[in-house]
Amino acid sequence: MSDFALELRDVSQHFSQGETKVSILKGANLALEKGKMTALIGPSGAGKTTLLNIAGLLEDAASGEVLINGADISRIKARKKAAFRRKHIGFVFQTHRLLPEFSAVENIAIPQMLNGLNKYEAQARAIQLLGMIGLEARAKHRPGQLSGGEQQRVAIARAVANAPSVLLADEPTGNLDPETGQSVFQTLRQIIKGTGSSALIVTHNIALAQSMDKAYMLEKGQVREAHF
Repeated sequence: MSDFALELRDVSQHFSQGETKVSILKGANLALEKGKMTALIGPSGAGKTTLLNIAGLLEDAASGEVLINGADISRIKARKKAAFRRKHIGFVFQTHRLLPEFSAVENIAIPQMLNGLNKYEAQARAIQLLGMIGLEARAKHRPGQLSGGEQQRVAIARAVANAPSVLLADEPTGNLDPETGQSVFQTLRQIIKGTGSSALIVTHNIALAQSMDKAYMLEKGQVREAHF
């Protein structure tokens, strides 16, 4: 059994602009320790979102390997990728992407039901998660009735509802004011520690990156450990 929840090995990616090939990742390597919160920082346009998309099976790399819990998942057939993501990978985006017609508890329960859990078990787990983030009293509220910070906390709970091995977060506090962003980050820390997931978090906030267990810098297509 691997000591790492997620590994990227020699991952490269490029895009074509007309007849020109633009390299985004150039043999990038990264190892995400189990149960840890890891930051990914770097300048705008460096390829941080591309790296997350490859790690989360939303995008195929041009070359290299992606491993989760020691198993190479980079060559999983397309029809199996969605099922693997639902079971093993959670996502938190800069915008919450909650379903507006459903309540907070329903938004958290739906991914579990898609993963095979019955409605009652899924809702019980959703209520438990809402309790962990201090929003149990808001369970029946729809996203439009929640503040921006509350919506993002529900999105975090939804992301870990299926107890994923890896949580990938792309600027999860980027659209929030500093005080609300700090509150959401503390919720993320609490829920990661409480569920045993491992998190890779893209952020431009150096103070948040410094408070995590480890930090990487992505620059010029390469990943290196960041030292502050």
